[in-house]
Parts: sequence; C-alpha cells; structure tokens
Amino acid sequence: MSINTEATPYCDDVIQKFTIAAVFWGVVGFLAGDFIALQLAFPVLNLDLEWTSFGRLRPVHTSAVIFAFGGNVLFATSLYIAQRTCRASLFGGSGLGGFIFFNFQAFIVAAALSYVLGFSQGQEYAEPEWWLDLWLTVIWVAYLIAFAGTIMKRKEPHIYVANWFFFAMILTIAMLHLGNNVAVPVALFGGSWMKSYNVFGGVQNAMTQWWYGHNAVGFFLTAGFLGIMYYFVPKRAERPVYSYRLSIVHFWALIFLYIWAGPHHLHYTALPDWAQTLGMTFSVMLWMPSWGGMINGLMTLSGAWDKLRTDPVMRFLVSSVAFYGMSTFEGPMMSIKAVNSLSHYTDWGIGHVHSGALGWVAFVSFGALYYLVPKLWGRKEMYSLKLVGVHFWIATVGIVLYITAMWISGIMQGLMWRAYDSLGFLQYSFIETVEAMHPYYVIRALGGLLFVIGSLVMVYNVIKTIKGDVADEALASAASGAR
Repeated sequence: MSINTEATPYCDDVIQKFTIAAVFWGVVGFLAGDFIALQLAFPVLNLDLEWTSFGRLRPVHTSAVIFAFGGNVLFATSLYIAQRTCRASLFGGSGLGGFIFFNFQAFIVAAALSYVLGFSQGQEYAEPEWWLDLWLTVIWVAYLIAFAGTIMKRKEPHIYVANWFFFAMILTIAMLHLGNNVAVPVALFGGSWMKSYNVFGGVQNAMTQWWYGHNAVGFFLTAGFLGIMYYFVPKRAERPVYSYRLSIVHFWALIFLYIWAGPHHLHYTALPDWAQTLGMTFSVMLWMPSWGGMINGLMTLSGAWDKLRTDPVMRFLVSSVAFYGMSTFEGPMMSIKAVNSLSHYTDWGIGHVHSGALGWVAFVSFGALYYLVPKLWGRKEMYSLKLVGVHFWIATVGIVLYITAMWISGIMQGLMWRAYDSLGFLQYSFIETVEAMHPYYVIRALGGLLFVIGSLVMVYNVIKTIKGDVADEALASAASGAR
C-alpha cells in the first residue's frame, strides 16, 4: 500500500535547525577531540593554562560529540521520522520544536563553559551544575511531549519500529538522568552559592554512575541510532527491512538485557563479586540481539548490493552497521573477567569506544544527514556525491589509524603492567609504559585529524547543497541523460 505523505504539512523548519546544529557541533567536538589527543602526545600543548588543560577539555570533547553532535542528530532524525511514519505533523508545531531547539543549544554552551571554568561536578559534591541538570530535564520533557504527541496523533495505525527505539531511548535516558543526578541543594546564595550534595556515596555511587554510564551508551548511542538505521537504511536502499519480526525481537532483547550490563566496568573493584558477574553475564548475552540488529540492517540490502559501488551515502550507512557488529562483539568479549584484567584502564578501551563512536554513531549520522539535507531543502541530491565519497574514505582511513593504534597501545600497556622479572618485581615502571605509547598517540592524533578533515568536507558539501548550487558532475550527468 502506498502512502500519500504530500497532503500532510510537516514541520520541517525545526528539523532544518537541528540538522545545521548537528553539523556545526560535530566539527567542534571532533576538533576538541583531536586537540586533546595531541595534548597527550605532546604535553606542551596544555599551555600551562587551567582553561585549556586536558582535564577540562576532555569533558568538553565527550559532551560535544555525544550530546551536542549526537543529540542534535537524534532530535533531527527522530522528529523527522516520527512525522513521516505517522503521517502527522509535529505535536506542538514550530513553537514547541523551537523551544526544544534553542534551549538545547543554550544548554550545550552553558555546560561547555561549566567544564572550561572548572565547575564540572564530582559525584560526592556538586557545584552549580545541579541547576543545569534541572534545565536539561525540562528540555527532555518537552522533547518527550513533542515526540509522544506526534505518535498519539498519528494517521497511520501501525507504529514503525524505528519509533519504538526512539521512545525507549527518550524514556530510559530520562530515568538515567534523574537517577544519576539525584542531589540535595544545601544553599542557593551566599558563601556556598548553589552547592549540593549527591545522595549516593562510595561503592553505591560507583554502581550508580556505571548504571548511568553504560546505559547512556546503550540507549542514547545504541537504541537511538538503531532507530536511525531502521529508517534510513531501507529508505536509501529502496528495500523493505529484511525481517520486521527480527526487528521486534532485536528491540525487546536489547531493551531488557542492556540495563543490567553496567557492572562490567567495575571488575576487580569493591563492587560485590556477584554484581560484577551479573554485569558480565548480561553483557555476553547482549551479543545475540546486537548481531540480530546487524544482520537485519545488512540483509536489508539483499538485491541492492550494487548501491555500495554507486552510492557513497549507502556506504556510510552500511559501514556503520558493520562497525556496530564489530563493536558489539568486542564489548561483550572485553566484559569477560579474564579479558578485562588485561584491557581495563588501558587504551584498548579507548579504541573500543571510538570504533563504536566513530564507526557506528558518526557514520550512521553522516549517512542520515546526507539523506536529510537534500530532502529538507528541496534538492534532488547532495551538491556533490563525489565529495561524499571523499569524506567516506578520508574518515574511514582516520578510523582505522585511530582504533588500530589504540588496540596496539592498549594491549601493550596491559602486558607491560603485568610483566614481572625473575625476582618477582614489576619489570617496567609506569613512565616506561607512557614512553612506549607515544608513537601510537601520534598515530591516534593523525587519525583524528583525518576525521576532522572529512567533517569539513561535509560542511562544504552541506553549505553548497543548501544554497542550491549544482556540481559539475551533476550537470554532466543531466546532460548525459538529456542526450
């Protein structure tokens, strides 16, 4: 059955704003990441300034790429997909959408300033960030109202599976945010201006933080972006989802299992052994639904594999699914205690995180953005598909350099830390391991630089597309078609 979507006036001005913001914050976050990578390789770049030290810029980088770039991508794609799959305009229209957009951008700037100025909160004792937590709660509730309201006013009786993943992401992130940031304000003004104390302490606090931390990965960076995969891969491939039944099994298995996996970050700590084992067990079980999703995404291309040769946007989307499969195999493997004893606290974890963050999250985001921009601004296609291909290969080489350098560095670290001489003493001092890591840190920074360059190519392509310019290759193709 074909659905006539033209009769429904969609609220796309808000989606345009989120799309542009996503592209902007992506470049900012990638630049910050590469700069702190260079700081680790060349400590002189810390410049002896407290505002530009690694300790303050690292949370700027992580928040910029996860919540600013990733968050704006999720806002743009979820509100776009909800309207199309429900055949309904955005609940609250541009008014509610604009409230979410402008408050979220202002929140991002305020949060970044709090990091740079040294106000980032510790879990035992919180400075002025508690009111930022409340502000974000208001924004997120508005987002929930807009998304759920659009679902409730739908003209299409079926709720497409991408919306299931987005809804799970919105509800679970709300629960995680409130639970992890439970704090008691003790003063609003005066000498102890706006101070507060966290409710949890000690090992309970560590457990709460990793319940939050791992499930932020599980629901913000996995469930949300799986919603993107389940819409944009079939749309770009012009094929239905390989197995709708598998997508439902994938959803429920992932949702149930992920919430238990956080303790695998706390192996060999004061956390009770049963809790560590629980986290490891559920992490290993997660491999199955994760690969079910990967198979569903890849097999959607059945009969359309030639698009990988001809369509660079499809390359981004399919490669992201492949990286998702790799990362969701590596993660459960690293949660096994015997493997974790080697990998934990090393650069192997950094390599794992970035294979997922760059290969899965960023690549599926790039594919979605390259699909969205022409649609939102009424263009037939991106200004230059050749530049999309250039972006793909530059970014891919950057990822390969990054993650292989961190894998080698991390395994080397773990082996050096556990090496003993014939007398039973540690064979290497800590500074010797740091010296051995230096060349890999330089390679990591080079890989990050390539990723930044790729994102700048995307910025140029997006600007030209929005302006309505047409590349020479498109003109040549049109002329060839006319002949």
